[in-house]
Amino acid sequence: MPEPDPRRWKALSVTLTAGFMSLLDVSIVSVALPSMQQGLGTSPAEIQWVVSGYALTFGLALVPAGRLGDAIGRRTMFLGALSLFVLCSAAAGAAPNPTLLVIARLAQGLAAGALAPQNSGLIQQLFSGAERGRAFGFFGATVGISTAVGPLTGGLILALAGGPDGWRWIFFVNVPIGVLALVLAARLLPRGGSGRHEHMDLVGVALLGGAVLAALLPLVLAEAGGLGQLWWLFPVAAVLAAVFVVWERRVIARGRPPLLNIALLTGTPGYATGLALGSVYFVGFSGIWLVFALYFQNGLGYTPLQSGLAVTPFALGSAVSSVIGGRLVERWGRRLTVVGLSMVVAGLATTALVLWLAPAAVAGIAITLPMLAAGIGGGWVISPNTTMTLRCVPVAMAGSAGGALQTGQRIGAAFGGAGLAGLFYVVLGATGGSYPDAVGVTLAVAAGLGTAALAIGVYDWRSDRRAVDAAVAVPAVD
Repeated sequence: MPEPDPRRWKALSVTLTAGFMSLLDVSIVSVALPSMQQGLGTSPAEIQWVVSGYALTFGLALVPAGRLGDAIGRRTMFLGALSLFVLCSAAAGAAPNPTLLVIARLAQGLAAGALAPQNSGLIQQLFSGAERGRAFGFFGATVGISTAVGPLTGGLILALAGGPDGWRWIFFVNVPIGVLALVLAARLLPRGGSGRHEHMDLVGVALLGGAVLAALLPLVLAEAGGLGQLWWLFPVAAVLAAVFVVWERRVIARGRPPLLNIALLTGTPGYATGLALGSVYFVGFSGIWLVFALYFQNGLGYTPLQSGLAVTPFALGSAVSSVIGGRLVERWGRRLTVVGLSMVVAGLATTALVLWLAPAAVAGIAITLPMLAAGIGGGWVISPNTTMTLRCVPVAMAGSAGGALQTGQRIGAAFGGAGLAGLFYVVLGATGGSYPDAVGVTLAVAAGLGTAALAIGVYDWRSDRRAVDAAVAVPAVD
């Protein structure tokens, strides 16, 4: 058995720093939208593309980039994607008009999507056994915290920068951090790829890209009426996904490497259920942050910084529990995810009740404990689920498998962002502008989505236990 890379933990810290930046940019921009509109004179459609375009190209790049990392080397892909991300961050911060800002954000999202699957692939490559669980614990903390602290980080940057051009530092701050990460990654990441030029499944790329685009486009354009005008793209996405599955089976039958091996879903223990659990969880998990921002800023008159501070207990709880979860997952397995989801559901349901009943003057303080409990539970969902989902995936497929897992999360996040925000506005209108009713109902639905993810987790946990019991029941052969 080969000796583990002695620099693996240093390499992980560098790749997770870069991953944190790229994931943070999904949510951090939201708090800067008003100052962008003021500084550049952007239209509502243009400002929506600043946020949604990033999420769209991010989702499109994940699986193809993961496959390329498997084929040509994850170090090569990581360095190239990080370089592009830094350049695009600088271009976005310096953009003189809305058009160039949108173009920079689209390219930045593409770079972030190419970067993300290299993280999970490198963890599979560099770590094994209990160490892999710990590494995925740090990875899960990065995913969870970057999503949760985006509004707070954006509020802090705007408060420090000030002025009509303060929003530019939302992007500029990535440049020095990214350059340092690039230098360190070039020194620490292991060299080597597959050692050969592999066939790239371009038809598969087109089919899967078309399916993801058709699924995401109505959602990222929801505020501009995308759901009403582009609903017909959802059945198109389903058809393209079905054709993709048929095509990938044909590629495998011909003995060529597929873009995404369908056997991962049918023959890899825990992969299909983990993919489903992560996708459903992200519908509720990612959608609540915009709802909180709408409630605290529009309903209670909080500043972006105050709004971010109100939900910080979730991020703190998630940060601590993710690291602990990485140590527990080898012993607890899927049971850890079940416990975490139970805490998330209980915490969100309690938060919904508190915000519905509590006086506005104490709302931000009153949710501290239930949000902390939900955050602790959330830290035991993302990283353990990633570990359990990818534990049986061959290292040669780690990039594409990790990319597919994150694609499901991105699609879930898009559904959650559009669906929960839309529900918030519907309830707000139906109740004559009652923000407590709107936030209470929306968070209750998010808790319901967490319950659906919990049901998947319980099913997978019981399946694991039945498999273990069956193995124990088979008598040993002398």
